[in-house]
Amino acid sequence: MGSAKGLQRRALVGGALAAGLLAAPRVSLARAPAPKEAKLFTKYSDTSRIGQPYAKDPSVVRFGGRFLMYYSIPPARDNKQGADGFPTGWAIGIAQSRDLRKWSKVGEVLPVQEVERNGIAAPGAIVIGGKVHLFYQTYGNGRRDAICHAVSGDGLTFDRDPGNPVFRPTDAAWSAGRAIDAEAFVHGDRLLLYYATRDPEMKVQKIGVAAAPLNSKFTAGDFTNLSKDGPALEPQLDWERKCIEAPSIIRRGDKLYMFYAGGYNNEPQQVGVAVSTDGVNWKRVSDRPLLADGPPGSWNDSESGHPCIFEYRGRTLLFFQGNPDRGKTWTLAATEIGWGKTGPYLK
Repeated sequence: MGSAKGLQRRALVGGALAAGLLAAPRVSLARAPAPKEAKLFTKYSDTSRIGQPYAKDPSVVRFGGRFLMYYSIPPARDNKQGADGFPTGWAIGIAQSRDLRKWSKVGEVLPVQEVERNGIAAPGAIVIGGKVHLFYQTYGNGRRDAICHAVSGDGLTFDRDPGNPVFRPTDAAWSAGRAIDAEAFVHGDRLLLYYATRDPEMKVQKIGVAAAPLNSKFTAGDFTNLSKDGPALEPQLDWERKCIEAPSIIRRGDKLYMFYAGGYNNEPQQVGVAVSTDGVNWKRVSDRPLLADGPPGSWNDSESGHPCIFEYRGRTLLFFQGNPDRGKTWTLAATEIGWGKTGPYLK
């Protein structure tokens, strides 16, 4: 969720986190050709909370004969208390579609547990055993933000895990112990749980991965941090600046591909790709972003970020978020991805 997962609410809605250059060695991009501009397959946003388009962090699944998209929605403009007594802060919206092109809002997932009081965001949905499992982050707790888990039989109403939160990387010296941007992916007999975290100084965002037995309940204590000794991926390229986040995984043959966001919100944030054979050790496919921010004046000239890769009946769609106004509004979109010998490309 980039700067929208920052430590203060005003940073969430108002703009991006300050950016700098990493001290680590970088790959020069000065002579590389500009990335290809994406052709849009669909666009969607949500005006219900603040009267203007604001939807972030998409996650798409096929369930119950339709497609469901889960996404982050901002605090309501009036920020009144809900029925649970919590303020109507950050929450999760739900939209549905029959064709992946036309979307309509059908619900919201609101904070209900005490750990969720400050808000919830950045959903990562996966269908396992005929149910939608939703992994999502708490909001507004600084380095104590963590991943929670809920389950639904209809994709709309969710039962919370009473043990929430289910994961934080508290055993990794390289991490501040924070976990956001959950992505769940079945690999063999394990459920891999990818997450974004910060370094101990809370300045640099990196990606890690944990695992739980596939036959477990995915609750607290079931996950083992596979990135205890170091991140699965961290910023190294100029365009990634001080942030790697929002991992989204897809399998192609015997390889796994991670689509990830580089850069904090509006720096700009752009989408890169890495590849792995085990889901733990990753190597970049290219030193250039696959999906860049749009040209000046376009709907996404502030960023193209927070990817969700989705495949259905032989077609691969890359969902992402964008805006033209440095985060005053947010819109979700998708572009079609093709596959070549060296990996994915924009169609």
